[in-house]
Amino acid sequence: MTDELPEPQLPEQLSEIRTDFLDLPEKDRLLLLLEFANELPELPARYSEHPDLLEQVVECQSPVFIFVEVDDDNRVHVYATAPKEAPTTRGFASIIAQGLGGLTVEQALAVPDDFPNTIGLTAAVSPLRIRGMTALLARSKRQIREKSAPLTESGA
Repeated sequence: MTDELPEPQLPEQLSEIRTDFLDLPEKDRLLLLLEFANELPELPARYSEHPDLLEQVVECQSPVFIFVEVDDDNRVHVYATAPKEAPTTRGFASIIAQGLGGLTVEQALAVPDDFPNTIGLTAAVSPLRIRGMTALLARSKRQIREKSAPLTESGA
């Protein structure tokens, strides 16, 4: 029953991601995670040429770095990088980037913190890896709050 509660609060793209995982047999969910890993876009040049702008998510087992932007329309953009040799980490980063990308600040901040526990991967990957994805989400939301504060203050 608790798995069903967050769904109405989820933005459409995160709800679709969640449904895509939950509709698969447990053994096939890692294949979908691999698909997400392969979909993680390259960083835009402005970040690939300035890796110092990215924040490392130290809770992840593999090196993953993120950067969040909030545009003038109050829309969120998440950029992430992780080694190709780390498909689980890349998959998690891709889910967060795709799931939060394009949302309003309010929508992104309303995503339940336990979203990574609701997509059906807790039996397929270690708890340490789920904590890494949870940290990716938490750090993304923290950056969103930090970067939207000036927008909120100037709009008030």
